[in-house]
Amino acid sequence: MPRITAVYRVAGTARAIEARAKAIAVEQSVEMPVAAIEDKVVLADIVGCVEGIEEIGEGSFRVRVGLAVATTGPEPGQLINMLFGNTSIHDDVTLEDAILPPEVAAAFGGPNHGLAGLRARSGAVTRAMTCSALKPQGLAPEGLATLAGRMAEGGIDFIKDDHGLADQAYSPYPRRVVAVAAAVRAVGGTTRYLPSLSGHLESMRAQVRIACDEGLDGVLVTPMIAGLSTFHALTREFPEVAFMVHPAMAGAASIAPPFLLGTLFRLLGADATVFPNYGGRFGYSPETCRDLAQAARRPWPGVKPCVPVPAGGMTLNRVDEILDFYGNDTMLLIGGNLLAAGDRLAAETAAFTRRVASHAEGRKG
Repeated sequence: MPRITAVYRVAGTARAIEARAKAIAVEQSVEMPVAAIEDKVVLADIVGCVEGIEEIGEGSFRVRVGLAVATTGPEPGQLINMLFGNTSIHDDVTLEDAILPPEVAAAFGGPNHGLAGLRARSGAVTRAMTCSALKPQGLAPEGLATLAGRMAEGGIDFIKDDHGLADQAYSPYPRRVVAVAAAVRAVGGTTRYLPSLSGHLESMRAQVRIACDEGLDGVLVTPMIAGLSTFHALTREFPEVAFMVHPAMAGAASIAPPFLLGTLFRLLGADATVFPNYGGRFGYSPETCRDLAQAARRPWPGVKPCVPVPAGGMTLNRVDEILDFYGNDTMLLIGGNLLAAGDRLAAETAAFTRRVASHAEGRKG
């Protein structure tokens, strides 16, 4: 029977790690004493097995556990449940990665558009793509629309709602989408507006339909708040829509960011994944950011590359540094630093897009 290999980082001692690894394998498969199981098929095919233990220093070990594909459904909630459900409660274990058989990846599908699709929509053939966010909370739709229009004048590729914008009384979703879409459309060009989805599955479905009715072809969603199954259902139901994902609540689980934000979100249909860039207002290291970007874009048979979107405290004067680090198969998101330009927002946005384009030309040279 095919198995998924779950990879954990486990804190412990050399004397205790073998028993701890076996306990994790049991916990994440049958969750009961193996000695009490009489069924030979369950013992042979379902009980998790320890595939390897590697000491990685600082009192930590990398433990590989084989888990039966049959136990996952396949369904996103059940997949993460079998990979890390009960074990996530233990503070000595981090889920670092999962190696999936090709048939599992095919069952989930991955991005509908991915890197090539977003490049085609933005017209960014070889350069990195650009993005900004509509803020702050509390603005009426008309105020947000004014900001979006100025960004579109500056030639930005993508404008997303701040993930905290939902269906609040001061900015109702339908009014906001109509107003912002009209402002972007009035400028012309290829700028795409991605409104933020919120609520339960039915409300999100309705919100996607409203966006499509306004001529939009992308949305923003937060999988760890919406739910992995809800997110995946939307990506399958609306294949013409591009899905950018936001990392809010991702830090609440002991799951390594490259796997959660890079591999898992990509598997479930993320076309672009936003994450905190190193050196900003969050604590990701350069190594974590590099691994995350590689997980989003690495060759994966049958699964399109997802666009990494470094964000969080990004500034215009770091554009060259960040693009040297990630390469051009990236989307740069500068939010607050652009908005701080006030009446010069269109000009500052244009400076951002020129900087990104000139970096690509410099690399060619």
